[in-house]
Amino acid sequence: MSKLFSNLIIKNITLKNRIVMSPMCQYSSEDGFSNDWHLVHLGTRAVGGTGLIFTEATAVSPEGRISPGDLGLWKNEHINGLCRIVEFIHMHHAVAGIQLAHAGRKASCAVPNEGGKQLDEKHGGWETVGPGNIPFIVGEKTPRSLNKEGISKVVSDFRAAAGRARLAGFDIIEIHSAHGYLLHEFLSPLSNQRKDEYGGSFENRIRLLSEVIDAVKSEWPDEYPLFVRISATEWIQGGWTIEDSVKLADLLKVKGVDLIDCSSGGNAYNVKIPLVQGYQVPLSEAVRKTGILTGAVGLITTARQAEEILLEGKADLVFFARELLRNPYFPLLAARETNDDIQWPVQYLRAK
Repeated sequence: MSKLFSNLIIKNITLKNRIVMSPMCQYSSEDGFSNDWHLVHLGTRAVGGTGLIFTEATAVSPEGRISPGDLGLWKNEHINGLCRIVEFIHMHHAVAGIQLAHAGRKASCAVPNEGGKQLDEKHGGWETVGPGNIPFIVGEKTPRSLNKEGISKVVSDFRAAAGRARLAGFDIIEIHSAHGYLLHEFLSPLSNQRKDEYGGSFENRIRLLSEVIDAVKSEWPDEYPLFVRISATEWIQGGWTIEDSVKLADLLKVKGVDLIDCSSGGNAYNVKIPLVQGYQVPLSEAVRKTGILTGAVGLITTARQAEEILLEGKADLVFFARELLRNPYFPLLAARETNDDIQWPVQYLRAK
Protein backbone atom coordinates (compact mmCIF):
# COMPACT_ATOMS: atom_id res chain seq x y z
CA MET A 1 0.00 0.00 0.00
CA SER A 2 1.16 3.53 -0.73
CA LYS A 3 1.93 5.96 2.07
CA LEU A 4 -0.80 8.26 0.74
CA PHE A 5 -3.46 5.63 1.37
CA SER A 6 -2.11 4.37 4.67
CA ASN A 7 -3.90 5.04 7.95
CA LEU A 8 -2.79 7.72 10.39
CA ILE A 9 -3.89 7.51 14.01
CA ILE A 10 -3.95 10.75 15.98
CA LYS A 11 -5.18 10.21 19.52
CA ASN A 12 -8.51 8.36 19.20
CA ILE A 13 -9.10 9.34 15.56
CA THR A 14 -8.03 7.10 12.66
CA LEU A 15 -7.68 8.69 9.26
CA LYS A 16 -8.18 6.15 6.48
CA ASN A 17 -5.71 7.99 4.27
CA ARG A 18 -3.42 11.04 4.30
CA ILE A 19 -5.58 13.15 1.96
CA VAL A 20 -7.11 16.22 3.59
CA MET A 21 -9.58 18.68 2.15
CA SER A 22 -8.14 22.05 3.07
CA PRO A 23 -10.49 24.69 4.51
CA MET A 24 -11.80 26.79 1.61
CA CYS A 25 -14.28 29.63 2.01
CA GLN A 26 -17.53 29.21 0.10
CA TYR A 27 -19.08 32.61 0.90
CA SER A 28 -22.50 30.99 0.74
CA SER A 29 -23.91 31.46 4.25
CA GLU A 30 -26.50 33.82 5.65
CA ASP A 31 -25.99 34.89 9.25
CA GLY A 32 -23.37 32.14 9.59
CA PHE A 33 -25.73 29.25 8.88
CA SER A 34 -24.74 26.22 6.83
CA ASN A 35 -27.13 25.15 4.10
CA ASP A 36 -27.57 22.62 1.30
CA TRP A 37 -24.55 24.01 -0.56
CA HIS A 38 -22.27 23.14 2.36
CA LEU A 39 -23.83 19.68 2.71
CA VAL A 40 -23.31 18.85 -0.94
CA HIS A 41 -19.89 20.54 -1.19
CA LEU A 42 -18.40 18.80 1.85
CA GLY A 43 -20.39 15.61 1.50
CA THR A 44 -19.28 15.04 -2.09
CA ARG A 45 -15.64 14.96 -0.97
CA ALA A 46 -16.55 12.31 1.60
CA VAL A 47 -18.19 10.26 -1.17
CA GLY A 48 -15.04 10.88 -3.23
CA GLY A 49 -12.78 9.20 -0.67
CA THR A 50 -11.08 12.10 1.14
CA GLY A 51 -9.89 11.00 4.57
CA LEU A 52 -10.28 14.27 6.49
CA ILE A 53 -12.65 17.03 5.42
CA PHE A 54 -12.45 20.53 6.89
CA THR A 55 -15.14 23.14 6.80
CA GLU A 56 -14.16 26.56 5.58
CA ALA A 57 -12.89 29.15 8.06
CA THR A 58 -15.76 29.25 10.53
CA ALA A 59 -16.15 32.53 12.39
CA VAL A 60 -16.26 32.48 16.18
CA SER A 61 -18.12 35.82 16.22
CA PRO A 62 -20.07 37.96 13.72
CA GLU A 63 -17.27 40.53 13.63
CA GLY A 64 -14.79 37.71 12.98
CA ARG A 65 -16.21 36.95 9.54
CA ILE A 66 -14.22 37.76 6.43
CA SER A 67 -17.48 38.52 4.65
CA PRO A 68 -21.24 38.45 5.29
CA GLY A 69 -21.25 35.08 3.50
CA ASP A 70 -18.96 33.28 5.96
CA LEU A 71 -19.89 30.17 7.89
CA GLY A 72 -20.20 30.75 11.64
CA LEU A 73 -20.39 29.00 14.99
CA TRP A 74 -21.06 31.90 17.34
CA LYS A 75 -24.51 30.77 18.46
CA ASN A 76 -26.18 27.51 19.33
CA GLU A 77 -28.60 27.77 16.44
CA HIS A 78 -25.70 27.04 14.07
CA ILE A 79 -25.16 23.56 15.53
CA ASN A 80 -28.01 21.59 13.96
CA GLY A 81 -27.09 22.34 10.35
CA LEU A 82 -23.48 21.36 10.98
CA CYS A 83 -24.62 18.14 12.69
CA ARG A 84 -26.30 17.06 9.47
CA ILE A 85 -23.06 17.63 7.52
CA VAL A 86 -20.92 15.80 10.08
CA GLU A 87 -23.27 12.82 10.07
CA PHE A 88 -23.06 12.54 6.29
CA ILE A 89 -19.25 12.75 6.36
CA HIS A 90 -19.13 10.00 8.98
CA MET A 91 -21.54 7.86 6.96
CA HIS A 92 -18.84 7.68 4.28
CA HIS A 93 -16.05 6.76 6.70
CA ALA A 94 -14.35 10.15 6.63
CA VAL A 95 -13.27 12.35 9.51
CA ALA A 96 -14.93 15.75 10.03
CA GLY A 97 -12.81 18.77 10.92
CA ILE A 98 -13.75 22.37 11.58
CA GLN A 99 -11.48 25.38 11.29
CA LEU A 100 -12.28 28.08 13.87
CA ALA A 101 -11.30 31.59 12.81
CA HIS A 102 -11.41 35.32 13.42
CA ALA A 103 -10.57 37.57 10.46
CA GLY A 104 -9.35 40.53 12.53
CA ARG A 105 -8.44 43.58 10.43
CA LYS A 106 -9.19 41.64 7.21
CA ALA A 107 -12.87 41.27 8.13
CA SER A 108 -15.94 43.08 6.75
CA CYS A 109 -15.29 42.43 3.06
CA ALA A 110 -17.65 41.85 0.17
CA VAL A 111 -17.68 38.31 -1.15
CA PRO A 112 -15.13 37.78 -3.96
CA ASN A 113 -17.65 37.67 -6.81
CA GLU A 114 -18.83 41.11 -5.66
CA GLY A 115 -15.34 42.58 -5.64
CA GLY A 116 -14.00 41.52 -2.26
CA LYS A 117 -13.37 45.10 -1.08
CA GLN A 118 -13.88 46.12 2.53
CA LEU A 119 -17.42 47.21 3.31
CA ASP A 120 -18.32 50.23 5.40
CA GLU A 121 -21.23 50.17 7.81
CA LYS A 122 -23.53 51.83 5.24
CA HIS A 123 -23.05 48.88 2.89
CA GLY A 124 -23.41 46.00 5.32
CA GLY A 125 -19.95 46.11 6.87
CA TRP A 126 -18.86 46.37 10.49
CA GLU A 127 -16.02 47.63 12.63
CA THR A 128 -12.84 45.60 12.32
CA VAL A 129 -10.38 44.88 15.12
CA GLY A 130 -6.71 44.02 15.36
CA PRO A 131 -3.66 44.20 17.59
CA GLY A 132 -3.32 47.86 16.63
CA ASN A 133 -4.62 50.56 14.31
CA ILE A 134 -2.67 49.43 11.22
CA PRO A 135 -4.90 48.52 8.24
CA PHE A 136 -3.96 45.62 5.98
CA ILE A 137 -3.93 47.90 2.93
CA VAL A 138 -3.29 51.64 3.07
CA GLY A 139 -6.62 53.37 2.60
CA GLU A 140 -8.71 50.58 4.09
CA LYS A 141 -10.66 51.18 7.28
CA THR A 142 -8.53 51.52 10.39
CA PRO A 143 -9.13 48.58 12.75
CA ARG A 144 -9.91 49.22 16.38
CA SER A 145 -7.03 48.17 18.60
CA LEU A 146 -8.20 45.45 20.96
CA ASN A 147 -8.01 46.35 24.64
CA LYS A 148 -7.79 43.74 27.39
CA GLU A 149 -11.57 43.34 27.45
CA GLY A 150 -11.66 42.85 23.69
CA ILE A 151 -8.88 40.26 23.85
CA SER A 152 -10.75 38.40 26.58
CA LYS A 153 -13.85 38.35 24.37
CA VAL A 154 -11.86 36.83 21.49
CA VAL A 155 -10.57 34.09 23.77
CA SER A 156 -14.07 33.45 25.13
CA ASP A 157 -15.51 33.32 21.61
CA PHE A 158 -13.01 30.63 20.58
CA ARG A 159 -13.81 28.70 23.77
CA ALA A 160 -17.56 28.80 23.15
CA ALA A 161 -17.19 27.84 19.48
CA ALA A 162 -15.06 24.84 20.45
CA GLY A 163 -17.83 23.63 22.76
CA ARG A 164 -20.38 23.98 19.97
CA ALA A 165 -18.05 22.14 17.58
CA ARG A 166 -18.02 19.17 19.92
CA LEU A 167 -21.82 19.24 20.20
CA ALA A 168 -22.02 19.23 16.40
CA GLY A 169 -19.95 16.02 16.35
CA PHE A 170 -16.70 17.22 14.80
CA ASP A 171 -13.63 15.04 15.28
CA ILE A 172 -10.86 17.63 14.84
CA ILE A 173 -10.56 21.36 15.46
CA GLU A 174 -8.07 23.50 13.59
CA ILE A 175 -7.33 26.96 14.99
CA HIS A 176 -6.72 29.42 12.16
CA SER A 177 -3.59 31.43 12.96
CA ALA A 178 -2.49 32.12 9.38
CA HIS A 179 -3.12 34.26 6.29
CA GLY A 180 -3.13 37.62 8.04
CA TYR A 181 -6.19 36.97 10.16
CA LEU A 182 -6.43 37.99 13.81
CA LEU A 183 -4.23 35.41 15.56
CA HIS A 184 -1.58 35.74 12.84
CA GLU A 185 -1.80 39.54 13.17
CA PHE A 186 -0.74 39.20 16.80
CA LEU A 187 2.13 36.85 15.91
CA SER A 188 3.67 39.13 13.32
CA PRO A 189 5.90 42.12 14.13
CA LEU A 190 4.57 43.73 10.94
CA SER A 191 1.02 44.06 12.30
CA ASN A 192 1.63 43.84 16.05
CA GLN A 193 3.41 46.90 17.39
CA ARG A 194 1.82 46.83 20.84
CA LYS A 195 3.79 47.82 23.91
CA ASP A 196 1.92 45.69 26.45
CA GLU A 197 2.15 41.98 27.30
CA TYR A 198 0.60 41.07 23.91
CA GLY A 199 3.27 42.79 21.82
CA GLY A 200 6.98 43.31 21.42
CA SER A 201 8.85 40.10 22.23
CA PHE A 202 8.22 36.75 20.58
CA GLU A 203 6.78 35.45 23.87
CA ASN A 204 4.35 38.35 24.06
CA ARG A 205 3.26 38.15 20.41
CA ILE A 206 2.36 34.45 20.74
CA ARG A 207 0.41 35.06 23.97
CA LEU A 208 -3.02 35.42 22.36
CA LEU A 209 -2.61 32.21 20.33
CA SER A 210 -1.48 30.43 23.48
CA GLU A 211 -4.51 31.68 25.41
CA VAL A 212 -6.85 30.65 22.58
CA ILE A 213 -5.33 27.16 22.54
CA ASP A 214 -5.86 26.83 26.30
CA ALA A 215 -9.45 28.07 25.95
CA VAL A 216 -10.24 25.64 23.13
CA LYS A 217 -8.68 22.75 25.04
CA SER A 218 -10.89 23.56 28.04
CA GLU A 219 -13.92 22.67 25.88
CA TRP A 220 -12.32 20.10 23.58
CA PRO A 221 -11.81 16.54 24.91
CA ASP A 222 -8.17 15.52 25.34
CA GLU A 223 -8.71 12.42 23.23
CA TYR A 224 -9.65 14.47 20.15
CA PRO A 225 -6.96 16.06 17.94
CA LEU A 226 -6.21 19.76 17.84
CA PHE A 227 -4.49 21.33 14.82
CA VAL A 228 -3.17 24.86 14.30
CA ARG A 229 -2.72 26.46 10.88
CA ILE A 230 0.11 28.96 10.64
CA SER A 231 1.71 31.08 7.96
CA ALA A 232 5.16 29.61 8.44
CA THR A 233 6.76 32.60 6.71
CA GLU A 234 5.51 35.99 5.55
CA TRP A 235 8.00 36.13 2.66
CA ILE A 236 9.14 39.63 3.66
CA GLN A 237 12.06 41.06 5.59
CA GLY A 238 11.09 42.03 9.12
CA GLY A 239 8.11 39.68 9.19
CA TRP A 240 7.39 36.31 10.76
CA THR A 241 9.97 33.74 9.63
CA ILE A 242 10.38 30.00 9.36
CA GLU A 243 12.75 30.23 12.34
CA ASP A 244 9.90 31.77 14.35
CA SER A 245 7.63 28.94 13.21
CA VAL A 246 10.09 26.27 14.34
CA LYS A 247 10.37 27.99 17.71
CA LEU A 248 6.57 28.19 17.94
CA ALA A 249 6.23 24.51 17.00
CA ASP A 250 8.36 23.47 19.97
CA LEU A 251 6.04 25.39 22.28
CA LEU A 252 2.81 24.18 20.68
CA LYS A 253 3.95 20.59 20.95
CA VAL A 254 4.33 21.05 24.72
CA LYS A 255 0.88 22.67 24.89
CA GLY A 256 -0.71 19.58 23.36
CA VAL A 257 -1.23 20.67 19.77
CA ASP A 258 -1.17 17.55 17.61
CA LEU A 259 -0.40 18.91 14.14
CA ILE A 260 0.70 22.16 12.52
CA ASP A 261 -0.81 22.92 9.11
CA CYS A 262 1.98 24.84 7.35
CA SER A 263 0.77 27.52 4.97
CA SER A 264 2.34 30.96 4.41
CA GLY A 265 1.80 34.64 3.64
CA GLY A 266 -1.36 36.70 3.81
CA ASN A 267 -0.34 39.41 6.27
CA ALA A 268 1.62 41.75 3.98
CA TYR A 269 0.02 43.22 0.87
CA ASN A 270 1.54 42.64 -2.58
CA VAL A 271 4.36 40.38 -1.35
CA LYS A 272 5.96 38.32 -4.10
CA ILE A 273 5.59 34.62 -3.27
CA PRO A 274 7.43 31.93 -5.30
CA LEU A 275 4.35 30.13 -6.59
CA VAL A 276 5.71 26.83 -7.86
CA GLN A 277 4.55 23.27 -7.30
CA GLY A 278 4.80 22.43 -3.61
CA TYR A 279 6.37 25.79 -2.74
CA GLN A 280 5.34 25.49 0.93
CA VAL A 281 6.48 21.90 1.44
CA PRO A 282 9.95 22.95 2.75
CA LEU A 283 8.15 24.89 5.49
CA SER A 284 6.32 21.76 6.59
CA GLU A 285 9.56 19.80 6.49
CA ALA A 286 11.38 22.34 8.71
CA VAL A 287 8.58 22.43 11.28
CA ARG A 288 8.26 18.63 11.29
CA LYS A 289 11.89 18.31 12.41
CA THR A 290 10.78 19.56 15.84
CA GLY A 291 8.94 16.26 16.29
CA ILE A 292 5.40 17.53 15.78
CA LEU A 293 3.12 16.21 13.02
CA THR A 294 2.69 18.55 10.06
CA GLY A 295 0.46 19.05 7.06
CA ALA A 296 1.76 20.29 3.72
CA VAL A 297 -0.41 22.52 1.54
CA GLY A 298 -0.06 24.68 -1.55
CA LEU A 299 -0.04 23.76 -5.26
CA ILE A 300 -0.06 20.03 -4.57
CA THR A 301 -2.07 18.49 -7.40
CA THR A 302 -1.12 14.86 -8.02
CA ALA A 303 -0.96 11.58 -6.13
CA ARG A 304 2.67 11.11 -7.13
CA GLN A 305 3.63 14.51 -5.72
CA ALA A 306 1.79 13.79 -2.46
CA GLU A 307 3.34 10.33 -2.14
CA GLU A 308 6.84 11.77 -2.52
CA ILE A 309 6.18 14.37 0.17
CA LEU A 310 5.10 11.66 2.60
CA LEU A 311 7.83 9.16 1.74
CA GLU A 312 10.53 11.81 2.08
CA GLY A 313 9.31 12.70 5.57
CA LYS A 314 8.30 16.26 4.71
CA ALA A 315 4.76 15.99 6.09
CA ASP A 316 2.35 13.55 7.71
CA LEU A 317 -0.77 14.76 5.90
CA VAL A 318 -1.25 16.40 2.52
CA PHE A 319 -3.85 19.17 2.30
CA PHE A 320 -5.45 19.49 -1.12
CA ALA A 321 -7.38 22.64 -2.00
CA ARG A 322 -8.09 23.67 -5.59
CA GLU A 323 -7.47 20.15 -6.87
CA LEU A 324 -10.39 18.93 -4.77
CA LEU A 325 -12.53 21.78 -6.08
CA ARG A 326 -11.75 20.67 -9.62
CA ASN A 327 -12.23 17.00 -8.86
CA PRO A 328 -14.15 15.91 -5.74
CA TYR A 329 -13.37 12.28 -6.62
CA PHE A 330 -9.62 12.82 -6.73
CA PRO A 331 -8.88 10.16 -4.04
CA LEU A 332 -10.79 7.44 -5.88
CA LEU A 333 -8.84 8.14 -9.06
CA ALA A 334 -5.53 8.67 -7.24
CA ALA A 335 -5.80 5.17 -5.77
CA ARG A 336 -5.70 3.77 -9.29
CA GLU A 337 -2.48 5.67 -9.91
CA THR A 338 -0.90 4.30 -6.71
CA ASN A 339 -2.33 0.78 -7.25
CA ASP A 340 -4.28 0.85 -3.99
CA ASP A 341 -7.54 -1.03 -3.72
CA ILE A 342 -9.66 1.27 -1.58
CA GLN A 343 -13.31 1.19 -0.58
CA TRP A 344 -15.74 2.90 -2.94
CA PRO A 345 -19.30 3.94 -2.09
CA VAL A 346 -21.56 0.98 -2.93
CA GLN A 347 -23.63 3.25 -5.14
CA TYR A 348 -20.58 3.81 -7.37
CA LEU A 349 -19.10 0.30 -7.46
CA ARG A 350 -20.14 -0.26 -11.06
CA ALA A 351 -17.62 2.47 -12.04
CA LYS A 352 -14.67 1.12 -10.03
